Amino acid sequence: MVSVGTQRLRVTVENPGAGQPLLLINGIGATGDLFDPFRQHFSDRETIAFDAPGVGGSPTPILPYSMRKLAGTVAGLVDELGHSRVDVLGLSWGGALAQEFAHRQPGMVRRLILTATMPGVTSVPGRPAAVATLISPMRYYSPEYLKRVAPTLYGGAIRDNPDLLDEHARQRAARPPSTVGYIHQLSAIQRWSSLPWLHRLPHRSLVLAGDDDPIVRLVNARILASRIPDARLHVVEGGGHLFLFTRAKELADIVADFLDSGASKANRQL
Repeated sequence: MVSVGTQRLRVTVENPGAGQPLLLINGIGATGDLFDPFRQHFSDRETIAFDAPGVGGSPTPILPYSMRKLAGTVAGLVDELGHSRVDVLGLSWGGALAQEFAHRQPGMVRRLILTATMPGVTSVPGRPAAVATLISPMRYYSPEYLKRVAPTLYGGAIRDNPDLLDEHARQRAARPPSTVGYIHQLSAIQRWSSLPWLHRLPHRSLVLAGDDDPIVRLVNARILASRIPDARLHVVEGGGHLFLFTRAKELADIVADFLDSGASKANRQL
């Protein structure tokens, strides 16, 4: 556990001290543990993952928080771990927090990877059935419920891979969010948008998106990549919302190449 002000966060650090650290920020209700299939491919780089307040092993705050306040908590976490600058990867809800963190603390971010995410309330909505399912945290409490709704909610390879779905359901149920913690996360994202300031983000950025994502439509990734000055878009063909996990080695290679490369704006894929 790491204390940042009055908030305690459950944090996992792999390969401490190796290479440029990569901070991983997960989606709504999800713990840092769910990054394990992805982060195992980064043996030469320190990776940092944490449970957001009210998720997994991180206590639930009494009062709701804004994305701005939570970005301050993330900055405090990075500082507590002894880093002045990190690469940041945010997935879904975590991608929104990654944008806010990069906006509020630009000097603490080297490169930015935005995965299956959007610019907030100004986004093009996902498929109605998926969005309706996302409102409830029930998929974290009941593995059987998750198995029923996963094809509609996540799309992509999760539809045809029961073994992968079983393992994912087990991981989600192991450290579920509190109901209040989940509501806090929903509340924070519903009041937030990055569209007014995306054009001011100075970071070299990679936007990753699946073309079979029921939650975050591909057009949102195109908006992010077009608004961030030094961004490029990579579309994962057949990728659902969880492509980072269902195709972990493939995406880890793409992310590692981006983090290690000297690619310029001329190499964007828009």
